[in-house]
Amino acid sequence: MNKLTLHRVYLSDATHGLLQFNDKNICFTLELPWLQNKAYISCIPEGTYPVQPRYTEHFKHHMAIKKVPNRHGILFHSANNVQLELQGCIAPVSRIISSTWGHRSKVALQRLLEHAGAIPTDQLLQLTIKEASEDEIINLIKRGKL
Repeated sequence: MNKLTLHRVYLSDATHGLLQFNDKNICFTLELPWLQNKAYISCIPEGTYPVQPRYTEHFKHHMAIKKVPNRHGILFHSANNVQLELQGCIAPVSRIISSTWGHRSKVALQRLLEHAGAIPTDQLLQLTIKEASEDEIINLIKRGKL
């Protein structure tokens, strides 16, 4: 089974992550801070979720994260500012430039969509979200390139 793994580091004003596809580094991520899974102001809980490609006029091509407890409309979509552009979703970014700002989110989202698009339609894509220490993130980055 194809899998996405999001390794998170929690900060007071944001959540940073490293996203992998089948253990290959894809991009970094930005999310809202953990605030007990409160809608629109918190990142979603750690766990495993089905993910599927999606298209809307507003976000164009992006990915929907399904079966999040007590939440709906959770997406991977482009965004570079945690506070201004996210309401619980996950923003893929090419680089994290401050605690709440990323860089080149559209490029990172495209990279994610290219990997997800290579999956046959009869196969499910799973996202597993878990906490990681900063040292673990550094080691993951050293083992692979973004």
